[in-house]
Amino acid sequence: MIKKRYIALFLFLTGMVYSCDSHYTPRPRGYFRIDLPERSYERFDSTQYPYSFEYPVYATVEPCPDAGPQDKYWINIQYPRFKATLHLSYKQVDNNLITYLEDAHTLAVKHIPKADAIYDSLIIDRSRNVFGLVYQIEGTEVASPYQFFLTDSTTNFVRGALYFNVVPNNDSLEPVINFLEKDLDHFINTFRWN
Repeated sequence: MIKKRYIALFLFLTGMVYSCDSHYTPRPRGYFRIDLPERSYERFDSTQYPYSFEYPVYATVEPCPDAGPQDKYWINIQYPRFKATLHLSYKQVDNNLITYLEDAHTLAVKHIPKADAIYDSLIIDRSRNVFGLVYQIEGTEVASPYQFFLTDSTTNFVRGALYFNVVPNNDSLEPVINFLEKDLDHFINTFRWN
């Protein structure tokens, strides 16, 4: 009689396990919602610098703390809300443009081990005398998802690189990266040589 109860209990439990269609599936890890500010821009136009541009009001322009005396036109555009910095370096061209172009390319392709793709876009604006190239670098652990250089091809060269002050996880940063890419496109479209 006891054996029959154990057999019946065993068959009942086995039937319960195999009769249920629901399976437990763990939910993917979620990320916090990021509220993005409304876009508004102001002009950075100083007679002390050889360039001017528009930047977002939620960013600040600061001199680069690591720049030496020969790099007095280097600046950082800080996005404190997103823990991001656009590093801008300026060089004067003196028959060495090819060196600056190769350096910009080398710094962009250093991300290849972590990148899924690198897209480049050519910039040619004869009316403003601005020429350059934008590198959009995609990948989960890419340190700098957006880089570019601008030049007038005779006397001025500017290189920009966007970095986040967080561990790179571009899956969670993707909304911010997409948002800042539009700001950086606006920066490039309003860039002028003084």
